[in-house]
Amino acid sequence: MCGIVGYVGNNDAYPILINGLKRLEYRGYDSAGVALVGDGCTLNVYKTKGKVADLEAHASGKPLGGSTGIAHTRWATHGEPNEANAHPHVSQSGNIAIVHNGIIENYATLRSQLSAKGYQFKSSTDTEVLAQLIDYFNTALDLPLLQAVQAALRRVIGAYAIAVVDSRAPRRIIAARKSSPLVVGIGNEGDFYLASDASPIIEYTDRMVYLNDGEIAILPAGGEMEIVNLDNKPVELNVTRVEMNISQLEKGGFPHFMLKEIFEQPDCLNDCMRGRVNAQGQPLALSSLRFHSKRMLNASRYIIVACGTSWHAGLIGKQLLENFAQVPTSIEYASEFRYRNPVINPSDVVIAISQSGETADTLAAVELAREKGAFIYGICNSVGSSIPRNTDTGCYIHVGPEIGVASTKAFTGQVTVLAMLALSLGMARGTLSHDEARQAVSQLTRIPGIIKETLERINPQVEQLAKMLTYARNVIYLGRGYNYPVALEGALKLKEISYIHAEGYPAAEMKHGPIALVDEDMPVVVIATRNAMYDKVRSNVQEIKARRGRVIAITTQGDTAMGDLADECIALPEVPEYLEPLITTIPLQLLAYHVAVCKGKDVDHPRNLAKSVTVE
Repeated sequence: MCGIVGYVGNNDAYPILINGLKRLEYRGYDSAGVALVGDGCTLNVYKTKGKVADLEAHASGKPLGGSTGIAHTRWATHGEPNEANAHPHVSQSGNIAIVHNGIIENYATLRSQLSAKGYQFKSSTDTEVLAQLIDYFNTALDLPLLQAVQAALRRVIGAYAIAVVDSRAPRRIIAARKSSPLVVGIGNEGDFYLASDASPIIEYTDRMVYLNDGEIAILPAGGEMEIVNLDNKPVELNVTRVEMNISQLEKGGFPHFMLKEIFEQPDCLNDCMRGRVNAQGQPLALSSLRFHSKRMLNASRYIIVACGTSWHAGLIGKQLLENFAQVPTSIEYASEFRYRNPVINPSDVVIAISQSGETADTLAAVELAREKGAFIYGICNSVGSSIPRNTDTGCYIHVGPEIGVASTKAFTGQVTVLAMLALSLGMARGTLSHDEARQAVSQLTRIPGIIKETLERINPQVEQLAKMLTYARNVIYLGRGYNYPVALEGALKLKEISYIHAEGYPAAEMKHGPIALVDEDMPVVVIATRNAMYDKVRSNVQEIKARRGRVIAITTQGDTAMGDLADECIALPEVPEYLEPLITTIPLQLLAYHVAVCKGKDVDHPRNLAKSVTVE
């Protein structure tokens, strides 16, 4: 979940590395550091606890020359966040520096073995063990650096994306990956860029090489990039052109990326649907369904695997698939799915959902399903990431880079893709008539405009309402049917960025325990739109009010009955029930954002969290 940046070429490395770290700070912000190799075989390493801005201040006035360098922003796994544990780590010889994303599971054993050989450690990280292990093969056994890296990685158990520099070879970077993402950008005139994803290097080049597991890249300034495996056998380069709008990586006048991304959702969902539905509401067959119709249509069961916000989207997807395609569908936490012995058949389709496409638990679930012979369908945002490259087919959500750690537009993009998939499957299976599908898709195409109008109208109201929750210690979120996952997602958003304890429940489950918590100090957010479950939810609200709970209701415009019952109402336009999650999640995103701002929290960088969970 850490962020890696590297550069080797003909320009000063430091500005490129610092700019790249700022773009990657959503991946970790406990500490940061940079290693610069000068043409005179000098190695300067600067690192500090805190954010990239703290690193800049720490490095100010120090020697920053050199056209080769690696940098890192950390989300701590082994060792507390401090300067000693920050990356880069330098070998005992002082020649080799390394940055690392991942976890070395057998680091304790390797550390003991190296200590017995006289190596001393300055940190409590697993990464320093890898630096010293490479140094041992390079110095004690006199292996060239590439062979030393290969020998060290053959001894390692775990996940890694690494970049290694050597002060004695000042114009070269060696990089490798296993289960953690790493991409190489090929620039002009022999420049090479390295990063955990494309966002830090897209402004310099759109030609990318995504490393696969077990591959090692040799990046010589002014030379030709090479890729080999751990046995030193050459691997063919696969260069991909990556398109990304640089403006999506900037705040664009908004105070935080999260608010910007909330307000981007109308345009993002239009992009998500572009080329997949047309203006007349006629569904176009998704290419994944068209090219793999036999496996998709004849599936006996769909299994959705995901984590966090993506799991909430999957809960909605389960209802959509069962409703429109009439296919039995289950939803699993990827982290649990991989550690039991699930019943998976070759006739099953496993849908893996991940914004980053690099979620370690979801990737492991994909591998398990593949071993069982299932057909794998990926739903991701990041083009070229690991899940799309390890699935049989799938669909990108195309909502653009999501920088805020608390996911917003990726959630609505995932739900939109799941809706299109369910409708397409329903048409192809004959469980949905042509007219029903056309009407449903026509309603779906209206959603971006409705979100745009809703955002502009309710944002000032929610900003004021957020003051009511600023001092709350606990909040309950309730919903039913399609809106139960939205309640879970709303509670998660509040927890993530404001640090207020919040829980989501099906509204009918209140009386089975949670209602014991309700009193005048307990705000309860209820999604109470006028749909088939409306009367039931209204009864649940009456139960809460009878216990003096404070109710904030998400209602349908024109609903005066709920307005008379709840303490506060946020009214939304009426849409079909199966599309309500795309609308009802909007006020909950805004509420979490404004509460966090009122509490003075760092909205884009909440404590203890990182955007892309690439470790277990």
